[in-house]
Amino acid sequence: MIKIISNLIFGLIVSGTGLGMIIKTEAFLSFFGRMEWFERFANIEGGSRSGYKFLGMIFIFVGVLIAFGMISGFIEWIISPLTKYKLT
Repeated sequence: MIKIISNLIFGLIVSGTGLGMIIKTEAFLSFFGRMEWFERFANIEGGSRSGYKFLGMIFIFVGVLIAFGMISGFIEWIISPLTKYKLT
């Protein structure tokens, strides 16, 4: 029971951080600075701002997976193509 509650709380914290990154993008930009990779390679308007919003969406997604206990299944699904072959 404690593990379920702790996963829920930690997932909400991670999701809240992601939501904060999306809402307060300008504050994150002034605190952490520009993201050179997004400025150079992501040919979109407002590269660093869009980068922080994209990272915020990833945080929200991972936070929801953590909160509902689906993170281990998701990680297994992501790495399953790497683990299906046996090394001899």
